[in-house]
Amino acid sequence: MRSIRDPEFLRRPAAALLAGLLLALNAQARPAAEPATTVIVNASIVDGTGAPARRGAVRIVGQRIAAVGALQPADGETVIDAGGLTLAPGFIDTHSHHDRQLFELRDASAAVSQGITTTVVGQDGSMVYPVQELFDRLQRTPSAINVASYVGHGSVRGQVMGGDFRRHATAAEIERMRALVSEGMQAGALGLATGLEYDPGIYSETGELIELAREAARLGGRYISHVRSEDRYFWAAIDEIIRIGREARLPVQISHMKLAMVDWWGQSRRLLDVLDRARSEGVDITGDVYPYEYWQSDLTVLFPERDFANRMSAEFALRSISPPDGLLITKFSPEPGLEGLTIAEIAAQKDMDPVDVLMDLTGRSQFENAEDVVIGTSMRADDIAALTAWPHANICSDGSLAGTHPRGTGAFTRVLRLYVREQQLLTLEQAVHKMTGLAAAHVGIADRGVIRPGAFADLVLFDPATVADRSTIKRPEALSVGIAKVWVNGVAVFAYGRPTGVYPGMPVRRDAAPLPD
Repeated sequence: MRSIRDPEFLRRPAAALLAGLLLALNAQARPAAEPATTVIVNASIVDGTGAPARRGAVRIVGQRIAAVGALQPADGETVIDAGGLTLAPGFIDTHSHHDRQLFELRDASAAVSQGITTTVVGQDGSMVYPVQELFDRLQRTPSAINVASYVGHGSVRGQVMGGDFRRHATAAEIERMRALVSEGMQAGALGLATGLEYDPGIYSETGELIELAREAARLGGRYISHVRSEDRYFWAAIDEIIRIGREARLPVQISHMKLAMVDWWGQSRRLLDVLDRARSEGVDITGDVYPYEYWQSDLTVLFPERDFANRMSAEFALRSISPPDGLLITKFSPEPGLEGLTIAEIAAQKDMDPVDVLMDLTGRSQFENAEDVVIGTSMRADDIAALTAWPHANICSDGSLAGTHPRGTGAFTRVLRLYVREQQLLTLEQAVHKMTGLAAAHVGIADRGVIRPGAFADLVLFDPATVADRSTIKRPEALSVGIAKVWVNGVAVFAYGRPTGVYPGMPVRRDAAPLPD
């Protein structure tokens, strides 16, 4: 008698029906497969809470951590000897742009190679996909990392106002925006994100933001913002986000905190005093930071009045924000030959004044509907260190999976190298807390960012003595070293210096009861 799996047998209609019935009955008779069990032994566990490291083992059953402590492997369990390396929760990137290439670069090597297991997108007010569409697509086509998202205010504003966005919104338009915020929140968004240096958000008034933030708050969400100015009008921008937190009654977070103007260098203490005062008055304000003295954006941010032909504005930008040799053009579609050159180098090449070059490039980019990307050196190292050390600051990358800024592949490992091992600004436990448990608390994600029974098994195993970033402006794609293995939802996604080619990541929806600070 032929097997019911024989192809020729299965081509017969009656036989195929019988085969299906027999296979179904057989499946019902078999017990459900037990979830995979792995025990990581001989690890130095830094659990994400800030508690001291302790030697022990972690048992993973399926997607979650089942036990932590002095564990003995059972028969049949996969055993991984950590060799005394540090085992931490997977890092949570609270401000990233990984959604831009996530479905093309599903292994997310730029992220997992620096220990990131969960990324938070929808940032700077811009969503690549509406929240429900993003999560549905992630269910169909998962990546190597987990993904949470905010509702992007700029995307919502653009959908409602179209090309007529260079003005304040009407009450009716705000109501339509409010409905879209509600829709995204009900899909599982963490809250509302704004990018107030960018079109179309730059044209919004504070009252509009408060109304939309209230809708996010009503549904248990938060507010995160690339504030209205990181240079000229910085202090007013900080006052605005504090006001939004106070009046909308929700937690607020400053994206990639920085003092990005020469006039403000050395005033990190002033900023932290303002934030601490707001916290003492009941405003739950926090921030995230990346460890670089240079940012990446487009040229328009240098002209907050959008007066691209105003020579005084251009002169101010080159005098007080970033000098000509500190503005590096990494993308300029009208003239790709300028990519990789600074404003100073372009001026010398074209025999032009740097101010004229800046005005020319910005104007061409705007009126030719082109794409430009600039890296600007505008911050000072001691300010970045002070902001990073603030107890209510967590780490972010603000990076992309295939970007031109080295933060995309090195932000988290740079913190471990620079601030922990070399400068001893942070202890290892403090740094890991800022990358994990504190990050989860700041954005409202539960059951991640800590090593404890019941939490998802997002884990990173690394050597604190060698972990380091290698990416630079000239080689932004260079992966970090010292990360031995990374697990997402109990599955190894990075090992032996390369992605494993599996995609266990999942959508992460907001937590109804956020973790405490």
